[in-house]
Amino acid sequence: MFHTHSFSILTILLFNTLLIANTAFAAAPVYTSYFSDVAASGYDVVSYFTQQQPMKGTSKYSTAYNGAEWHFSSQENLNLFKSAPKKFAPQYGGYCAWAAAYNKTAKGDPLQWAIHNDKLYLNYNADIKAKWSADKDQLIKKADLFWPNLTL
Repeated sequence: MFHTHSFSILTILLFNTLLIANTAFAAAPVYTSYFSDVAASGYDVVSYFTQQQPMKGTSKYSTAYNGAEWHFSSQENLNLFKSAPKKFAPQYGGYCAWAAAYNKTAKGDPLQWAIHNDKLYLNYNADIKAKWSADKDQLIKKADLFWPNLTL
């Protein structure tokens, strides 16, 4: 009886350890449209930081990251992204930052964006962006708590 019980506990502990490890190392999901694997609707995410506006990227300057294809407007921006993708990739995988704060997902519109504390955030539309902007610090805290376990 002791050995069977010990085996069961060990099995459960091993399973939980593997589950946690798998979750910790799994790539965060990236929002792409239904018929595409291109992130940020093809916009150059580096351009938000370097040009303070979204620029459309091209497949000529592209790379794969986190299971999605990312397009850039120049070789320089592609190189910057490759050197620090976490710095430039939108938070919550490009899903709507306001929705993530409510433990939900919605598409992120690359034209409804903000850089806050050197991070890029996308929102669903202009109305949602206005709601998010009014209380972004609190909403970011909430979204940061939900995001790692948010079911897509």
